[in-house]
Amino acid sequence: MQSPVYLWTLPMFHCNGWCFPWTIAAAAGTSVCLRAVRVEPIYELIKSERVTHFCGAPIVLNLIAHAPDDMKAGIDHKVSVMTAGAAPPAAVIQAMEELGFDVTHAYGLTETYGPAVVCAWHDEWNELDISEKARLKARQGVRYSVLDGLMVADPETLEPVPRDGETMGEIFFSGNNVMRGYLKNPSSSAKAFAGGWFHSGDLAVCHPDGYIEIKDRSKDIIISGGENISSIEVEGVLYRHPAVMEAAIVARPDEKWGETPCAFVGLKPGATVTEQELIAFCRANMAHFKAPKTVVFGPLPKTSTGKIQKYVLREKAKAL
Repeated sequence: MQSPVYLWTLPMFHCNGWCFPWTIAAAAGTSVCLRAVRVEPIYELIKSERVTHFCGAPIVLNLIAHAPDDMKAGIDHKVSVMTAGAAPPAAVIQAMEELGFDVTHAYGLTETYGPAVVCAWHDEWNELDISEKARLKARQGVRYSVLDGLMVADPETLEPVPRDGETMGEIFFSGNNVMRGYLKNPSSSAKAFAGGWFHSGDLAVCHPDGYIEIKDRSKDIIISGGENISSIEVEGVLYRHPAVMEAAIVARPDEKWGETPCAFVGLKPGATVTEQELIAFCRANMAHFKAPKTVVFGPLPKTSTGKIQKYVLREKAKAL
């Protein structure tokens, strides 16, 4: 990266801007700042300042991908994008790639000083069709060189799960870029480092090639009739529907099943779709028991960094 022009769509206060304040300074780059994450100035600055790099959570990429066509026109140079902060739906990555943006998917937590895992790209994957490339890019990937250890393992025994892409476990980190502990909270620190590894709270599978893929946060897994349902998997299907702009799945209490998936959906401008149509779309693209039983339409609450506030949605689902 030589003299990059970096657009600050990612707040610097969010985990030290994923370490990019130092990266851009070290590379003698130019920082282009925004007062707010709005799609109009993003496209204007990419063109006028010839921005080469920016970062953003998947919800920000989704906003950029679904901007009006006249905004998208006129970008005649390469723009590289890093996304992290939440597991990105493959449909969002595909939409960005179709616009010509080169997306890199990274993963980490504040406790790992930001990104510590990356979906390192293989040249032979360039021969695949765009939907398959997007599916591969949606995986979290492999450890950074500065991270000593990364594994998906049983949270109780710390026994690594098979590399079969199916057996779910928790993601564990070790290395000098992992925090020492939580400030003045020894009990939480001891729990987080039980067994000598940092427990991320993220549930994932490990593929035969060693790449990990997040399936959910442990607190977001929906247990319906004794079956585990990944909210991320259901969201990925919803994002493929042409009317859906954004989606989030949370558990709704149910007397019969314990919990059932409840979908909160924001539609694209001018788009219309009914609750039953979305449920039928999900049932046609995944196991029927995983499909949402309820769909609520409207804007989704978000943090200042663009993350969807699922704890707010969980309370709304309980109140339905």
